[in-house]
Amino acid sequence: MKIDLTDTTSSKINNALVQGRRAIGTPAIGMVLTLVIVTDEEHAYDALKAANEASREHPSRKLVVIKRVSRSPRDRAKARLDAEVRVGTSAGTGETVVLRLYGEVIDHAQSVVLPLLLPDAPVVVWWPVGSPVDPDKDPLGALGQRRVTDAYAAEDPVKEIAARSAHYTPGDTDLAWARITPWRSMLAAALDQQHADVVSAEVEGEGYNPSAELLALWLADRLGVPVRRTVSDGPGLTAVRLETKNGPVVLDRPDGSLATLSMPGQPDRAVALQRRETAELLAEELRRLDPDDIYEAALKYGVDRLNDAPVAAPAAKAPAAEAPAAGAAEAPAAAEAPEAGEKSAPAAAKKAGGKKAAGK
Repeated sequence: MKIDLTDTTSSKINNALVQGRRAIGTPAIGMVLTLVIVTDEEHAYDALKAANEASREHPSRKLVVIKRVSRSPRDRAKARLDAEVRVGTSAGTGETVVLRLYGEVIDHAQSVVLPLLLPDAPVVVWWPVGSPVDPDKDPLGALGQRRVTDAYAAEDPVKEIAARSAHYTPGDTDLAWARITPWRSMLAAALDQQHADVVSAEVEGEGYNPSAELLALWLADRLGVPVRRTVSDGPGLTAVRLETKNGPVVLDRPDGSLATLSMPGQPDRAVALQRRETAELLAEELRRLDPDDIYEAALKYGVDRLNDAPVAAPAAKAPAAEAPAAGAAEAPAAAEAPEAGEKSAPAAAKKAGGKKAAGK
């Protein structure tokens, strides 16, 4: 059932929702949250379609906020609110209200949305495109416990990730992070089977795919090793290579569907690593409404520390475990300059060995 309201108010929209529920014979509907979708007219259809599919797992009231730009100064000065109320099968599981804002009301969208929120239910705000630099400071973002953005829709995804890091607030998340969940699970399971330290890593993917940067940041933060970010033709993420002391661990996905996992001492295995739709990503983000500490740690590691920059960071940790190897590497240089004290070190070693033997 669909009810169109022109030049309306929030109270009239609430009345239309009640009338719609009564008309279809479902006066009480169990909805678990309010999903506020802030988008434009171009992307509204795809965003609402994804939200309807996600509502099968998370019944919700969906409020689609579309800010319409008027052409003439007179129209821009006049405030108007049009609404489209959908209940029943046309709204997925739950209810849908499409809000079109004109004129001055665009700057006060939160005053329109606030009376339409479900009482005593969490609020999630999602920007499919055009997300603010600081979602928590946005008037609509301030209404939500969780704020979902998508760096993939930005013109410069890498700069978008850097901006997310600078303005991160607990409750922020990004669909680019949800896209790498299967990769993180697969790599964590692979390392559980390899009892060897990881020396370095490499993440390969499309140039303008922020998920590749986030995966590299996660690896660098959790493993404390230098991580290289290389560019491929895609689609999306194509490969991750982890260099361990036992040999390389490689997860390669050239076609965006089926991946091959290679580990030392084991045969290659084919694993399903299908690229997921927006509805699946959104449903994953709606499963948890608490702050994502792992995402925060990866984000704040810093994109500028990838590739060459992080080599200096893990170097402080490496000498403790790599001390014998480091000494072996310096031996040829010392041999070229015996007068610098090379003779004294073996002599001290022999003397210590003699005392040890004498002690026995």
